[in-house]
Amino acid sequence: MPLEVINPLAEAYALAHTSPEDSVWQQVNKETVESHPHAHMISGHLQGKFLSFLSNILQPKYVLEIGTFTGYSALCLAEGLQAGGELHTIEIREEDANTALKNFINAKKDNLIYSHCGNAKEIIPTLAHLWDLVFIDADKVSYIDYYELVVPRLSQKGVIVADNVLFHGQVLEQPVKGKNAQAIDLFNKHVAEDVRVEQVMLTLRDGLLLIKKK
Repeated sequence: MPLEVINPLAEAYALAHTSPEDSVWQQVNKETVESHPHAHMISGHLQGKFLSFLSNILQPKYVLEIGTFTGYSALCLAEGLQAGGELHTIEIREEDANTALKNFINAKKDNLIYSHCGNAKEIIPTLAHLWDLVFIDADKVSYIDYYELVVPRLSQKGVIVADNVLFHGQVLEQPVKGKNAQAIDLFNKHVAEDVRVEQVMLTLRDGLLLIKKK
């Protein structure tokens, strides 16, 4: 049974004092919640605003997203792209990739966002960019693999954001149970022990881990 990690009253208060969603994001959010059986996976208003905020601060040239879902977070991450910048997003499920592409077209962002459908572990090595911003939000058992693929390709100012690092509170239980929670716990420990980087964990939504090179 997932633990209630974030007090719902605190989350509601945070939402009430956060800038409103862009109307396009709001529509993607609404359609996903109404029609997708796994709608809980969407980043949503609060986390989306954080990703947009971070992107606008970093002004990235190249952004990589691992796990597109219906495209909400990609639209948020694209907000701060430099002129001529690119966001590459990877989704293994064809149906979700197609939905996301439709949302990118509707948002008039398809000229900035490059959609890839397939196995991220195979696709990432084919992308030759140095990444200024990376968002990891895909299958949990592969987080360490994704991390090791992108760390060498981080730019000097590059930041990795890993989602679901509290995994519904299951990483707080002793012992940690379930393959996904165990994988996330191992990932968190892996990053903490990596002498190449420094990191801060935020208790936003289901937990975000921000990572950069030392």
